[in-house]
Amino acid sequence: MAKNTISLETAQAWASRWKQEEGTYNQHNKLKAFLIPGIDIQQVMQEDGVVNVRAYLGVDENQVERLMVVGVDAEGNDMISEENGNYIYDFSEPCPNTCNQKAPFIS
Repeated sequence: MAKNTISLETAQAWASRWKQEEGTYNQHNKLKAFLIPGIDIQQVMQEDGVVNVRAYLGVDENQVERLMVVGVDAEGNDMISEENGNYIYDFSEPCPNTCNQKAPFIS
């Protein structure tokens, strides 16, 4: 299995939690951005047939924001199949904690 990946079941749970909470989520949370390590993007782009990536938002069981990325084929379809080497990547380095320290996006 590739590094920084999660199961489909975990991704579905996180995405569902985000959808359930999105109405009031930003009223009490400070999420601004995600830092995405270059190696993670390289991994997903190296999967066979991937031409783009799609990012999904989620919230895990500890109320930590998650960014989940999957490869997308030329027809615009998500490519998720561990059997075929197509994974869901968990890019979970939310800002605050990994925020830019210089203008223009500091708060």
